[in-house]
Amino acid sequence: MVLESGAVRLRPISARDRRAWREVRQRNQVWLHRWDATAPPGTNARPRTFGSMVRAMLRSARAGKQLPFVIEYDGRFVGQVTVNNVIRGSAQFASVGYWIDERVAGRGIMPRALALTIDHCFGPVGLHRIEVAIRPENHASLRVVDKLEIPLVGLAAGYLHIDGDWRDHLLFGITREEAFPGLLHRLDSHQSQE
Repeated sequence: MVLESGAVRLRPISARDRRAWREVRQRNQVWLHRWDATAPPGTNARPRTFGSMVRAMLRSARAGKQLPFVIEYDGRFVGQVTVNNVIRGSAQFASVGYWIDERVAGRGIMPRALALTIDHCFGPVGLHRIEVAIRPENHASLRVVDKLEIPLVGLAAGYLHIDGDWRDHLLFGITREEAFPGLLHRLDSHQSQE
């Protein structure tokens, strides 16, 4: 599945992305360090190689539990957006996480990528609710959900282990009905009014 809007293109991650992924992640290591999840002490988690990470993501995708997308901008790899923890049954729920290259941050790429992802989840994937968890001090990420008018639904204390400790996150959630007629439409409507 490929999702596109303007110069932003989302496609499934693959083993062929190794070089571009490593280059962008290494260059952005300091910038992303504050937001990347870490293994808590005592879990004996080994650092993953790119190959093992992609294999695990694709296995999870085949099982219907994840949608791992690469973000391309003007044909270049610039980040990732991943739909995680897909729950079916009566919930029809998932969470979304993302990161972007600092070189292209602030150009509206991430709001567009997130809008494409959520619209896809509410359309062909058939989900009903999407959640995004953001650290309160991550102002750039807070701006993304603000642009898409995704409502704040609460605070999750000690939500995720990041940078050596359990960190609080603000939880933003949106349902298919709240997103109608689509977040991409909402984003484009706001931009045309500016």
